[in-house]
Amino acid sequence: MKVLVTGGAGFIGGHVVEQLVDDGADVVVLDSLVAHAEPPAHLPGGVDLRVADLRDADAVAHAVSDVDAVCHQAARVGLGVDLGDVAEYVSDNDLGTAVLLRALWRRSFAGRLVVASSMVVYGEGRYRCARHGAVAPGPRPAADLDAGRFEPPCPRCGAPLSWAQVDEDAPPDPRNVYAATKLHTEHLAFAYGRETGAAVCALRYHNVYGPRMPRDTPYAGVASIFRSALARGAAPRVFEDGGQRRDFVQVRDVARANVLALESAWSGALNVASGEPHTILDLATALCAAFGPAAPSPVVTGEYRLGDVRHVVASPARAAEVLGFAARVPFAAGVDEFAQAPLRT
Repeated sequence: MKVLVTGGAGFIGGHVVEQLVDDGADVVVLDSLVAHAEPPAHLPGGVDLRVADLRDADAVAHAVSDVDAVCHQAARVGLGVDLGDVAEYVSDNDLGTAVLLRALWRRSFAGRLVVASSMVVYGEGRYRCARHGAVAPGPRPAADLDAGRFEPPCPRCGAPLSWAQVDEDAPPDPRNVYAATKLHTEHLAFAYGRETGAAVCALRYHNVYGPRMPRDTPYAGVASIFRSALARGAAPRVFEDGGQRRDFVQVRDVARANVLALESAWSGALNVASGEPHTILDLATALCAAFGPAAPSPVVTGEYRLGDVRHVVASPARAAEVLGFAARVPFAAGVDEFAQAPLRT
């Protein structure tokens, strides 16, 4: 099998490429290398690296010309700084995906297409009210956050809620530009599948962490931000009260989910998650412990980012059923490794 991996020099894409090569696939990587000073050393020998922007129609047409499957990882990631980033996110993620799909259409590609999506398409996770059952709370107002009321109340009666696992049938509710572009990536890819008969799978990654994660930037994930702080000798700064729940899934597990999806003919969206939720404070505390007794303890700041969601906890059941995927790296072992693993500069 010959597979094109867009963004294949990046954090997740690089691990996908390694697993594909280990499995005997021929791999073409299309990557702009904007995040790298030079081609990364971790790319296996024999990989056909094409250095080009995904919006370069000629380069994309050449890259897709003879592949059997496409694993679309290329994207501008993270939540951005503010709406000043909107044009760049839409151009990189929406237009980039559109250029890729047009190139596939022009070569009458009907092979396997796997695209990277994200948990952010859900907005807030799933909640239940003791009186009203399943409910969907709206964005948390600044006044509540300023007062330290971080848990969203029932939108009908104001009572406390309990969180529940989110499955793929939950209605999307993207609450930032990045989330909107990832949902649009799904919509464009599924439209392509309907038009061509290609089997399309969108993998909704939950909080991915692991070796070669990008260092502390405004676009980095919370695991990288905490890890970078500890490397500087600083305490991880935990927003809100640290009780926000997420599903942290190790990058090699995410790469394996991609390989399983490429080998499957199943179409639709799938959560890629560990199935074991942890709080943000759990993550900070585990990283501090992994750094050793000299490491500072986490600082719970009470600060917040308007638009952040409180709990997003995934159900991994469908991926287990249709792909046979289950995360293998336990949280404790993954965090211990991540504390010492190299990050991408």
